[in-house]
Amino acid sequence: MNRIFLDVHALQTVPPSNLNRDDTGAPKSAVYGGVPRARVSSQAWKRATRTYFRDEQLLDPSELGVRTKKIVEAVAGRITALDPSVQDEAALQLADEAVKAAGLKTEVPKRKADQAKEGEPAPAPEAKYLVFLSSRQLDGLARLAVEGAADITAFLKDKKNKDRAKEIADTRHSVDIALFGRMVADVADINVDAAVQVAHAISVHRVENESDYYTAVDDENTDEETGAGMIGTVDFNSATLYRYAALGVHQLAATLGQGLREDEPLTEPVRRAVEAFVHAFIASLPTGKINTFGHHTLPDAVIVTLRTTRPVSFVSAFEEPVRAEQGGHVRQAAERLAAYIPDIERAYGEKGAPTWVLRVGSNTTPLAGIGTEAGRLEELVAAVGKAVAERLEKPA
Repeated sequence: MNRIFLDVHALQTVPPSNLNRDDTGAPKSAVYGGVPRARVSSQAWKRATRTYFRDEQLLDPSELGVRTKKIVEAVAGRITALDPSVQDEAALQLADEAVKAAGLKTEVPKRKADQAKEGEPAPAPEAKYLVFLSSRQLDGLARLAVEGAADITAFLKDKKNKDRAKEIADTRHSVDIALFGRMVADVADINVDAAVQVAHAISVHRVENESDYYTAVDDENTDEETGAGMIGTVDFNSATLYRYAALGVHQLAATLGQGLREDEPLTEPVRRAVEAFVHAFIASLPTGKINTFGHHTLPDAVIVTLRTTRPVSFVSAFEEPVRAEQGGHVRQAAERLAAYIPDIERAYGEKGAPTWVLRVGSNTTPLAGIGTEAGRLEELVAAVGKAVAERLEKPA
């Protein structure tokens, strides 16, 4: 299969906010180019992207997975749906055996067991770690458990049936598993290599965190009762961020296999997955402290490039931090990219690599000639999806 990479770059300005906190509650930061920068971790934006798939219905639920410790309960619910005569504890027992047959370790959490009241059913077993399984894998484990329901222990002692459980957990992956990968330390042979690499977003300029001192007044205080009912501080910053992600389309296609549905060619689910990722990565936003700051913004500019050589980040354009002598960072950041991209493409790039640009406002005008301009996000997404499908159809 042809090697196909999709680079997605974005400039996005966020007002005072705390999108992604460190262990002290302060916005995450990093030193780059010798100065402190605002930082949003790759994990935070990957989580926001995955959530956006479901919230905005970019993909059918059957094409998505769930990452949870409560995997036994998830399978048990499907068992009951398949066979309504199997309820509650019986369904949980069957589900637990099927999950363990796939190689995953489960236990009843001690905290929940200790909190259970006398006479109540025992808490459901949970995986010892977060497990990422597709909807179709959960369905497959449930069907296997129902098949062996008469004597599940003996059924799963049969090596062929146990192997089937592992095969179910390692085939028919969901789009989000194929994109973001899966790591299970205890069962390394069902690990999935991620097709997407997401960089930590960093500010294009120097950033120092600030602290907001706030008070809350007790509504029931009388005039004689002065003072605050609560006092606290919250750290924040504001920044123009450079965001970057690289998608290995060939890796995505290999993991998804021959299609999420039996009646469609390989290119169709890959195209759908690529379009969903590009849309969600661009439009999603981490929600840390969002009720406090309401930092609802969208990127000022997006650049997408389709390559067959290797991914290329443009973060080096900002190794020397942008300085806002004239009050703002977006225009200077756009100018930096407009100068840097042709240079890096001339020296190392792939001649004629298709590039698309989506931008808003006059401050992004310098990027107008970088690639084919899209008037709307939907146009950019559709153009990228079409180009990917055409590349996949070309003989290797």
